[in-house]
Amino acid sequence: MKNLAPLGRILFALPFLVFGINHLVMMDFYLGMLTSFIPLGAYTIILTGLIMIAVSISIITKKFIRLSTLILAGLLLVFILTIHIPHLIQGSDRTLVLIALLKDISLMGGSLMIAGYCAESETKKSEK
Repeated sequence: MKNLAPLGRILFALPFLVFGINHLVMMDFYLGMLTSFIPLGAYTIILTGLIMIAVSISIITKKFIRLSTLILAGLLLVFILTIHIPHLIQGSDRTLVLIALLKDISLMGGSLMIAGYCAESETKKSEK
């Protein structure tokens, strides 16, 4: 089963690399998704894109995975609280918003699982 973990880790990280690049090249699309109380508009989009790219590279290269997945989980929580829930309340296309909300909840869960797995591995290594 452990042989599948590297493949799963890479497959988990790749979409965030694509999402991060999309934040940089499709900024107008993402600006349309922002709710009015999110500050700095385009700078926020650029920052989140750069964070997703950095986190993805970190997960793929196995450098600072635990920290990166915790940062990613926090970022996804921010997306859930500031984008998906407000859009759900505002009555946007509820089906699409609900799908995006559930997607980010499951990705946040996966991110936390990877962080927990890395913490366990680090503990086992230090005990030997």
